[in-house]
Amino acid sequence: MEKGAFSPEKFKNIATPFYYYDVELLSKTLKAVKEEISKYGFSQHYAVKANANQNILKQIATAGFGADCVSGNEIKAAANAGFPTSKIVFAGVGKTDKEINLALDYNIFCFNVESLPELEVINSLAEKKGKVASVALRINPNVDAHTHEYITTGLNENKFGFSLTSLEHVIYAIKSMSHIQLIGIHFHIGSQITEVDTFLPLCEKVNELQDLFESKGVALQHVNVGGGLGIDYDDPNNNPVADFKSYFELFHKHLQLRKGQHLHFELGRAIVAQCGSLITRVVYVKEGDSKKFVIVDGGMTDLIRPALYQAYHKIENISSNLPAEKYDIVGPICESSDVFAKDYEINKTTRGDLLALRSAGAYGEVMASQYNCRELPKAYFSDSL
Repeated sequence: MEKGAFSPEKFKNIATPFYYYDVELLSKTLKAVKEEISKYGFSQHYAVKANANQNILKQIATAGFGADCVSGNEIKAAANAGFPTSKIVFAGVGKTDKEINLALDYNIFCFNVESLPELEVINSLAEKKGKVASVALRINPNVDAHTHEYITTGLNENKFGFSLTSLEHVIYAIKSMSHIQLIGIHFHIGSQITEVDTFLPLCEKVNELQDLFESKGVALQHVNVGGGLGIDYDDPNNNPVADFKSYFELFHKHLQLRKGQHLHFELGRAIVAQCGSLITRVVYVKEGDSKKFVIVDGGMTDLIRPALYQAYHKIENISSNLPAEKYDIVGPICESSDVFAKDYEINKTTRGDLLALRSAGAYGEVMASQYNCRELPKAYFSDSL
């Protein structure tokens, strides 16, 4: 999306802050994913946690993808948006009995299971319903994704999944669970990975683990390598679509699938991040002793990533073509961490200007809160404005 795509005139009567989604870019992104996975026969389950806006979910469901859910309500949201329940996978370390029963009632494709106690509970609940639950074991391959510590998930010390040392015991235990069917293995090493070669060690580890399962007489139908592909937060205008070609090609070349096995992915951020922007209005420009502050009406309640992850979002003043000046761009929340950027250069800014915080389609609207009794931001779409 070029800066020109954001028309201050188009937004003048809309109360800020709000999310603005470029549905044409989302369509282009979905098409790019479909083209690449169709080359190899892969399956993609959209990670609902990235953005659960119903309009976004419906557009992704229409593209024919499955859904990756991490709560019972995400399963409901995906089903309501049109995702076939036969394409829903359910992950998460703390699945409650209520959520497991819901998933069993929906006849989802697979539980991505993260502990032996969870397996035992699923087996017990499935038995009560006279069902057999299909499961994949989420395994920590101990691969460092070289990303932010809060979004690294594949190391031994993370809370997610089974450690490599526990697998033989788990495989043995499953053999006594008559209402569990082990159909696959699952991995997710982290998020916002921009160097695709980072996934090479994962491929090597999967290949090794395939040998282990075969040696135990376990034939796996499915391998799920999660998601994690990053996007270009620095230059969304010139790189609006992630490098899906290199990503899927790497797995095709280096992951050794057995005959009849099917490979699954769970991309989220790479699908939706670039199509969304947070639009916020300048309330004040404050002159400090040594710097200027742009105070906007959007804050960490609307887009928490900068405060939570120290994440960068490109910020554009879509109301101004004046020469750039340097500001701290901050929100109105009563927290010192409510800062979008420090010493940031944007076009000269005055009260009433509209700013666009780019690449906010993932982990933006979906993580909004009502702290300080604020209203949740509304969403608008390019095809309806």
